[in-house]
Amino acid sequence: MAEDNEKAKSEPRKQSGNRRIVLLAALAGVIAGIGAVYVMERPSGNAVSSNVSTQNDAASAQCALKADSLKALDAAAIGDVAAMRAAENPISVANIAFTGPDGKQMTLGDYKGKTLLVNLWATWCAPCREEMPALDTLQKKRGGDDFDVVAINIDTGSDDKPKNFLNEIGVKNLTLNRDATMASFNELKRKNLAFGLPVTLLVDKDGCQIAAMNGPAHWDGPDAIQLIDAAKAL
Repeated sequence: MAEDNEKAKSEPRKQSGNRRIVLLAALAGVIAGIGAVYVMERPSGNAVSSNVSTQNDAASAQCALKADSLKALDAAAIGDVAAMRAAENPISVANIAFTGPDGKQMTLGDYKGKTLLVNLWATWCAPCREEMPALDTLQKKRGGDDFDVVAINIDTGSDDKPKNFLNEIGVKNLTLNRDATMASFNELKRKNLAFGLPVTLLVDKDGCQIAAMNGPAHWDGPDAIQLIDAAKAL
């Protein structure tokens, strides 16, 4: 009987000890988990990302100062290009990245000093396909030292499909720029500049987005030429 009493007394002590061990183990797990999250959220490249973000913010702040000077673009956006609206809050898009015709990484910032008409398109987008010859003609008429049409294809997969399409329709003046990741479109979407395809931006000599439109346009007509000339004059 005495033995049974002693066992009964020791049982709660064991359970209490077991609970203490479980709690200590759980606490150790939480501390380890916090340490793991802290390490994961401080990758080695974080300083670089921060610097890039800071540079973009500074560039956009400079772009914002141009807002008042863009009213001339709204006056020039008539007829075939009436959907192009001047930016109320111009931002820098110099960091928009893609691969050039030689497969090397590029950004819109590489065109510094030129006014750009940037057009995002895809072979599965019927309006994009229809306006491509007009964009090619615009590049032929106005492309040069101070202006370029930068058409960026966002088809996923290889270059074959967009390359074959441009060959079939006889595009001779546009280069095949590619972003198979669609990161450029998603970036413009985050900036509330893109809602679908095609999307077209006017970008000034400093990489500032000064106007944008969603949908196709007749880019080879007199209305488009007038708009481009107004953008180049800014």
